[in-house]
Amino acid sequence: MNKVENIKPYGTEGAKEQQVEAMFDAIAPAYDFMNRAMTFGMDRLWLRQLLKACCSRDASVAVDLATGTGDVALAIARRCPDAAIIGLDLSAGMLAKAKEKAEKQNIAVDFRQADCLATELPDGIADFVTVAYGVRNFADIEAGYREMYRILRPGGKLLVLELSTPTALIPKLFYNIYTRLLIPAAGSIFAGDRKAYAYLPESIAASPQRGEMERIMQSAGFADTSFKSMTLGVCTLYTAFKQLQ
Repeated sequence: MNKVENIKPYGTEGAKEQQVEAMFDAIAPAYDFMNRAMTFGMDRLWLRQLLKACCSRDASVAVDLATGTGDVALAIARRCPDAAIIGLDLSAGMLAKAKEKAEKQNIAVDFRQADCLATELPDGIADFVTVAYGVRNFADIEAGYREMYRILRPGGKLLVLELSTPTALIPKLFYNIYTRLLIPAAGSIFAGDRKAYAYLPESIAASPQRGEMERIMQSAGFADTSFKSMTLGVCTLYTAFKQLQ
């Protein structure tokens, strides 16, 4: 397995998926605030880049994996008002926030609690699949990509937003100080869970990135893979396609 798959939020005891579920349940109340604060609002710019890369507005079904509090799924629903949007996540706490948002915004999204490695969705259901900041939390990344491949229709598109480390020396130096010292401290103060926000930079650093991530996608069956680095390499947008059969 890749190194990141062995990294867990709360130590070595227990399966990664169980620890990740518990972590997101714990930080769900502060999750949106922390995302805005940690990224200085750039997460909204990254989301816009993902939406621009989405398939056409005439898509009939879209699936957002690791949907969290639902920002991506809700944004896709606004972009594709005639599509059925399904948002899946392990964490009941995060899904409760997502459903609350959907109700307030009067947007219909089918939010469900499910393992992203075994969604139980039908083969070829989705015109496109999205994942934002969730792949590095998978217990088996390639298995996750195989599941995405399975639920995509032939010719369907995969879009993955994932945090990454800068490659240039000076940005990387400041990034390491910020993520390894300031973010865990903020997580302790505002989310009450230092370990969850210490896990964040550790998992990012260990996660497959750029070309390595593309190779895992290709191993799972995807074609025409590509990536786009954003904000000095702090975030990367990956795209891939399921081949026409």
